[in-house]
Amino acid sequence: MRDSENMKAIADLDVDFMGMIFYPRSKRYVSEVPSFRPLRQKLIAVFVNADIDEIAKTVETFHCDGIQLHGDETPEFVRLLKSTCNCLVIKAFQIAKAEDLQKTSQYENLCDYFLFDTATPSYGGSGESFDWLILAEYQGKTPFLLSGGIGAESVERIKQFSHPQFAGIDINSKFETCPAVKDVEKVRTFVEKLRINNC
Repeated sequence: MRDSENMKAIADLDVDFMGMIFYPRSKRYVSEVPSFRPLRQKLIAVFVNADIDEIAKTVETFHCDGIQLHGDETPEFVRLLKSTCNCLVIKAFQIAKAEDLQKTSQYENLCDYFLFDTATPSYGGSGESFDWLILAEYQGKTPFLLSGGIGAESVERIKQFSHPQFAGIDINSKFETCPAVKDVEKVRTFVEKLRINNC
């Protein structure tokens, strides 16, 4: 997100994180500090293969609470980043088959959350879902967020999904009116349906 009024409206809903993308190739790229700063939600800065100095400077400038790494960042990179920025870290993994989960073991005890997204030729943003049954093979201790193609129609699927490390969901393109702008009523309805279903 990047529009202050839109961020304020979404902050009034029962959400925990708000993401800002700092990947220059993204159509959701954030170049200016919004005037609105959420008080309850954690502001998460999303990067793809950025260097640590750039990440640290951005986190400070935008007053972010956490970092989401969506590129090819190594465990050593994450370890150094944690010691440099001292904030919440989410590492994204592209999932197409059970073997893709194996790489997560290298990041155990380094990340606060993993994010499991649909495998694409680029770095996320496909708007497509992957087979969540694959995650039955995940035996790690790091809690994870589900991402990839989650929309208003996904409530029942989320309700039926179960895993001891399942911590939440990441929504984006299917709730947008245009890049980086969320349809507030659509998000509101989705959140309310999840509440009704005790998710």
